[in-house]
Amino acid sequence: MVNVLYEIIQGIILFIPAFISNPGAVITGGIGKMDFGKNFMDGRRIFGDGKTISGFFGGSFIGILFGIVLFEIIFLTKALELNYGSNIFEALIPIAAMSFGSLVGDLLGSFTKRRIGMKSGSKGNLLDQWPFVLSATLFLFIFSPSFFYAAYAYLIPIIVILILTPPLHRSVNILAFKLHRKDVPW
Repeated sequence: MVNVLYEIIQGIILFIPAFISNPGAVITGGIGKMDFGKNFMDGRRIFGDGKTISGFFGGSFIGILFGIVLFEIIFLTKALELNYGSNIFEALIPIAAMSFGSLVGDLLGSFTKRRIGMKSGSKGNLLDQWPFVLSATLFLFIFSPSFFYAAYAYLIPIIVILILTPPLHRSVNILAFKLHRKDVPW
């Protein structure tokens, strides 16, 4: 049981670049619509005004920066059994995979919300939360399978992350709303 708890905590800590990318996109967003203002074949916007190029790349960059800092902390303190890699260049692959994957998942959630008729900024419950976790996990599996298997092979940490994400996501969005970085608290 202790070993499982340790793997869950380690998995959550190592997932921080994916978690940080999303609010990073809110902080850096606002410039250049990801869908260039275009509609999909159903006549609805592809993503909506809330998804911007500056947010996508800025959020990914913030996630990568946090991942690099986390790598260095883990490397120097040996606080965890597992790190993103044995050196910074090796570590950049899983860190970037999770950071970009997180925001691709956010885009997929927005795309899905537009297809089912939800307007940009409307509350999508799990469509606002789980796509970024699942996409970051998929990117990690594709681009860094050895790290994925080392950190998440039993999937228990990912399941716990999926359970923790809705209240964590909601809390961060309430904070962003209070700081006037978001128009809605979800």
